[in-house]
Amino acid sequence: MNRLADIFRFTENYPLIFTQANFWIFFAVVYFIFALLYKKIPLRNSYLFLVSLFFYYKTSGLFVGILIFSTLLDYFIGKGIFKSNTQGRRLFLVTTSVVVNLSVLCYFKYAYFFTDSFNALFHTQYEVMNWLGYWGNSFSQQNYFTLDKIILPVGISFYTFQTISYSVDVYRKKIKPLDSILDFGFYVSFFPQLVAGPIVRAESFVPQISQPTIITKADFNAGTFLILKGLIKKMIFADFIAMHFLDRVFDAPEMFSGFANVMAMIGYSLQIYGDFSGYTDIAIGLALLMGFKLPVNFNAPYKATNAGDYWKRWHISLSTWLRDYLYIPLGGNRRGSIASYIILASMLGGVVLAFRDWYVFAVVASIVLGIVILAFFSTTVKRSVNTNINLMLTMLIGGLWHGASWKFVIWGGLNGLGIVVYKFWRQISPYENKTGWLAHAWKIAITFAFITFTRIYFRGESMEHIEKWYLQVAYNMDWKHAWDILVHYHLVFWVMLIGFITHWLPESSKAYIEKGYSQSPIPIKIAITMGVGVLCYQAFSADFQPFIYFQF
Repeated sequence: MNRLADIFRFTENYPLIFTQANFWIFFAVVYFIFALLYKKIPLRNSYLFLVSLFFYYKTSGLFVGILIFSTLLDYFIGKGIFKSNTQGRRLFLVTTSVVVNLSVLCYFKYAYFFTDSFNALFHTQYEVMNWLGYWGNSFSQQNYFTLDKIILPVGISFYTFQTISYSVDVYRKKIKPLDSILDFGFYVSFFPQLVAGPIVRAESFVPQISQPTIITKADFNAGTFLILKGLIKKMIFADFIAMHFLDRVFDAPEMFSGFANVMAMIGYSLQIYGDFSGYTDIAIGLALLMGFKLPVNFNAPYKATNAGDYWKRWHISLSTWLRDYLYIPLGGNRRGSIASYIILASMLGGVVLAFRDWYVFAVVASIVLGIVILAFFSTTVKRSVNTNINLMLTMLIGGLWHGASWKFVIWGGLNGLGIVVYKFWRQISPYENKTGWLAHAWKIAITFAFITFTRIYFRGESMEHIEKWYLQVAYNMDWKHAWDILVHYHLVFWVMLIGFITHWLPESSKAYIEKGYSQSPIPIKIAITMGVGVLCYQAFSADFQPFIYFQF
């Protein structure tokens, strides 16, 4: 009884994580009640909204207040935009939504980033203070909040983008605002995708809110299959290799050979895919079991043949959000605005500041100066700069969305550079129009290598940590002991091999496996479920591995 009570109250020892038994006990209770009232649409939506608030409270405690604030703000702003008769008032309201939401996000996520950057640039010593905690303590006799640290609420990046998309879609007249604040709260906080996506667009999810619940046999089969697949991805292909090899290498890269560091980066590509796409699979599966469809977020990203293709396959809900709400409003591939150049210049300055190296400054300054001179004398270069600046800017901001550090900006910039370089390369590439399997495999291999090794800026704890990794790879590959590494961690590498093979299977083979599961009788489905449960339990660690994207 005490364990059950812990599941249904806030405690850091028993979080509601998809890979924990606590969550599935919680979901069983929620789903049983859902089955009793799903036919009454208003009651269903209100129930799921309250359940989702409770779920977020279990995840983040009193930060549920921030979620409620965002819900109230954008509900009433959406109403105001729809009722406004003047364009000026509509523009003011949607601007208010964007500014307030981004301000809240920046306070929690980027306060340290901006303060540290300012201090480094102007040699000051300002410190971040938790003003919300200070105000919260002032209303009570006890100090509930610490003042020396701002804690990032889980999932704030995801639900902030969702509420912004709602206000903007109402402004663009793509949707009408919801009449009930409970329905809108349900849209913002639907618990399967609340803390790590996929980012749900208002135009695709809001129409489902007023529709009756219809759960077909195909939906049930697809939902349970996705849940099982997601658990395998997360607990086997992500957590197992992380705990038994990757974390050891990344914690101290200088203690391992360059070969081990390279293998760890390759493994990290599997880990982050298994972790994030595993979460997405479970989220989509849970939603299907309740009659709702969430957007596809991954499409075999390591089958991409170039960097642009990769970003059409990876975290699709974020890529399309940035395209529709940032890239196109900035001018798309037509032109760069003054704002584009100012923001890009600021970010390049920050990247140089992050390295704190005169050589890096000289290289970046030389490249920028060279491009400016060429653009002045060549209309072709000028046109290329104008058509690609918003792409680079979008990728830089996308990198910053992932983490409050210049290393994430560098990571985003490298991916943007990869897309731009490919746009020029394909015009002269002798392989671009080749359709043979060897040419196709070569394109995939090059793209995978590029994506994998730019991720050191994503995974490295700091610029110093990243430098240690580079030094080991450059000067200490230690090929003579490579076989010893493979033998010592043989189980990890077998799991990695199986993970990549299953990822690169033809789509027809994956569809055949899913069809076989769907058409199997109930006893076989139960046996498969128990088998997956045992397999995941064998890989389970007492120190649970939170989903990587919870930090974003």
